[in-house]
Amino acid sequence: MPELPEVETTCRGIAPHIEGQTVKQVIIRQPQLRWPVPESLNQILTGLTIQSVSRRAKYLLFATNAGTMLLHLGMSGSLRIIMTGQGAGKHDHIDFIFNDGTVLRFNDPRRFGAVLWTSAPVAEHQLIKDLGPEPLLTDFNGELLYSLSRNRKVPVKSFIMDSHIVVGVGNIYANEALFMAGILPSRQAGKISLARYQKLADCIRVILQHAIQQGGTTLRDFVNEAGKPGYFKQQLKVYGRTGLLCVHCQQPLKEIRLANRSTVFCSDCQR
Repeated sequence: MPELPEVETTCRGIAPHIEGQTVKQVIIRQPQLRWPVPESLNQILTGLTIQSVSRRAKYLLFATNAGTMLLHLGMSGSLRIIMTGQGAGKHDHIDFIFNDGTVLRFNDPRRFGAVLWTSAPVAEHQLIKDLGPEPLLTDFNGELLYSLSRNRKVPVKSFIMDSHIVVGVGNIYANEALFMAGILPSRQAGKISLARYQKLADCIRVILQHAIQQGGTTLRDFVNEAGKPGYFKQQLKVYGRTGLLCVHCQQPLKEIRLANRSTVFCSDCQR
């Protein structure tokens, strides 16, 4: 599944191509995604100019003067910048065609993605309004994590993956951040000190920023807007390395399941 760095990489990649461009046509080949694509999307968007492309959590936001289109990549979605006339493949569900001939193509083999529209302020949308802070902004810090974690008995890994606490810390990056911070993923969130949460918040930020710089994590489904894979997978210290030696202490890494997700850690380095 594309996580925050992959979505941010996509956002930065497509924005220069379509910001300031006017929509000429929207071709919807498959309207049945996670939620049905609005039937009137072509009518709504045609003639509108994309003022900005931004990201909130894992949602891409395409702002116009009439409202905002929300796009979620789901489990396997991707966006490509192509030119008019390039034939569509089996899973190329939507084309956004612009006046200059640029085409933004949405591909989603598993069809868990979403393309929605709102004419109301996007911050009030039901999918957006209850989300926690962005981990790369200043309102996310260790003090926030500490205050929200009091009396919480859930594992800290599940806690930081809760989008009501902080957005965008998916499974891969939760594993990596907890390893960097030296915190055992199964430790109860409410039993972690302020100092350790301050370190964890810093580690989350560092891990995500590094992944964005590297272009996201290359997994089975993700490639960036130019069709090139990300490279952060080469830097992973624990995720996907069960049984291999810890890069710090040389002890074999262990794996457990938390909230039905693969959780890899070092029992010597993480407490």
